[in-house]
Amino acid sequence: MTTHHLLPALTARARSTAHTQTPTCPCGTTTTLTDRPDGTVVRHESTVAKAHAPNTNPTHLTARLTTAAELPTLLLPPLTPTPLDLHTRLVTCWPYGTPVDPDDPDAAPWEAAATLLAHLHRTPPPTPLPPMRGPLKALRAITRLREAGPHPAATPVLHAWTRLPAWTRAEGPQPDTTTLCHGDLHLGQLVRHPAPDGPWLLIDVDDMGVGVPAWDLARPAAWYACGLLPPEEWARFLNAYRTAGGPAVPATGDPWPALDIPARTLTVQTAALAIVKAVAADRPLDEVELAVVDACDRMGSVPPELTPGFAK
Repeated sequence: MTTHHLLPALTARARSTAHTQTPTCPCGTTTTLTDRPDGTVVRHESTVAKAHAPNTNPTHLTARLTTAAELPTLLLPPLTPTPLDLHTRLVTCWPYGTPVDPDDPDAAPWEAAATLLAHLHRTPPPTPLPPMRGPLKALRAITRLREAGPHPAATPVLHAWTRLPAWTRAEGPQPDTTTLCHGDLHLGQLVRHPAPDGPWLLIDVDDMGVGVPAWDLARPAAWYACGLLPPEEWARFLNAYRTAGGPAVPATGDPWPALDIPARTLTVQTAALAIVKAVAADRPLDEVELAVVDACDRMGSVPPELTPGFAK
C-alpha cells in the first residue's frame, strides 16, 4: 500500500481506537508523527497508530507486543495485543507518550535511558523472542550504501565493515542468545507515560529480541568515541547503567572491551546512512556526517582495541 493510501486508513484506525479508549475524545487534528518506508506513525489525541515496515513477520511482532505488555514498567504497553492487518501492512496502536525534547539537550534523560536498559537486560524474556535485529539493521544500511552508487566516502566505510566480526554483520549467530535487548536504543526511543510527565518508558519494539546487551549501549558509546557526545554525558549514561546493575559491561574498570565492536558497528551503520541521505539529497556531507566517516577511516586501519580510541 502506498503512503498516499495508507495515511487515511491509518488515521481512521487511530481515531477509532482513540474513541474506544476515550468515548469523550475531543477529536482534535490527527498528526503524522513519522512517515518513512519502514514505518508510518499517526497520532489522534491520546492514541498513536503505527504501520510497521512491509514484510514484518507477524509472529515475531506479536511476541514483541506480548513482551511489551508483560513489562509495562520498562516498555510502553500496546493498546492492541496483536497486530492488525491493514491492507497488507501490520498496524499496532499505542498510548501517546511525551517524547524527549530535541531542543533541550541539557534535559536529555541519559540516566533514565541507562536504568531502563539495565533493568531490561536483567529481565528474563516473558515469551520466546527472535534475535534482536540490530545487526540486521547494520547490514541493511550497508546494502543501501552499495545500492546508492559510487561516492568517495563509501570506501573507508565499506572497508571498516569488512573488518567487523561476522555476528555484527548478521552473518552468524550472536554470542548471547538469552539476554533481552531493545535492539535500537537512542533518545528518540523514550517517552513519558502517562503524558505529559509520567515515568520514562522505552518504545519501538520492532528490533527487540535476545542478543548481545552491549549493542544497546553502542550508539552513545560510538557518539562518545567520535567526539559527538560530551564525556560528561557519556559518564552519566554509563554510571547509571552500572548503578542499576546492567550486565553489558563490568561493574567497574574499563568498559571498552565489551563496547568496542558494537560501537564500531554502529559507527559504520551511521556513516553508511549518512552517505545514502547525502546522495539522495545531492548534497555534500555535513560536519557530523564527515566525523563518522573519518572515524570509519581510522577504524579500518586499526584492529579492535581495548580503549575508546578508534575515532579520536
